[in-house]
Amino acid sequence: MGRKYFNGLKTTGLFVLLWVVMLTLGSLIGGGQYLWMFALFSVFGTAFGYWNSASLAIRAMHARPVTEVEQPAMYRIVRDLSREANQPMPQLYVSPTAAPNAFATGRNPQNSAVCCTEGILQLLDERELRGVLGHELMHVYNRDILIGSVAAAFAGMITAVAQMMFFFGGGGNNRENPLGIFGLLAMLILAPIAASLIRMAISRTREYDADEDGATLTGDPLALASALRKLETGTRARPLKDTPQLENVSHMMIANPFRGEGLANLFATHPPMDQRIARLEEMARSRGYLR
Repeated sequence: MGRKYFNGLKTTGLFVLLWVVMLTLGSLIGGGQYLWMFALFSVFGTAFGYWNSASLAIRAMHARPVTEVEQPAMYRIVRDLSREANQPMPQLYVSPTAAPNAFATGRNPQNSAVCCTEGILQLLDERELRGVLGHELMHVYNRDILIGSVAAAFAGMITAVAQMMFFFGGGGNNRENPLGIFGLLAMLILAPIAASLIRMAISRTREYDADEDGATLTGDPLALASALRKLETGTRARPLKDTPQLENVSHMMIANPFRGEGLANLFATHPPMDQRIARLEEMARSRGYLR
């Protein structure tokens, strides 16, 4: 409980930082008179993403609903874990892609969906799949979809404000503009980077939480650790093509679906796999889950 409280406080602090960055940038455009417009845009963008997150993610992955006859193991695992958590069972989908991955989406447990790719269903055994599905269910139970939607909306808003600052001169001529052209150019570059780093920090915190909470739900941290080890190799061998639609839902997936190399890893929304695996193995040792 102490760790959860700390991470909740950390996430709140990151949101406060996003607001500070956004308000600072907005106040430099026309003396802040247009700030309400960006705030309104952010509210509507967040609401749209929150209410439509499930359909947007499912559509981006070209997933289809599956029956229990088609995927008996997936149904059995999710039904058992939902019953264990005393939560409603989500809708189940399968995406016709060979890239191994899985994600959960939906604004609450009553309106949620879990999706696996064909690649992950072929790659993992049933014990490992149980570990992955436990992780995904905890994203729903922890309300991570709302947090991700808000973070994404703020990140986009900060980028838009920075671009307007540059193209509209931050509120007038150089004497009225406290930054000057070089300051505006720097802000155009640095503000989106800051927003991306903050969003990344929120996503990484939630991935660690879902790993631990999912392993607690299944009672088998090593199963998830084994699945993550396979997914690290599988996603490198078969990465998804980085398109705008997939970029918007990539943070929901259990593993980074793109081939991140060099500086790309700096802005990855997922923690390094070796760190996630090490945490799960330590959890197994410290809590007596070793088998």
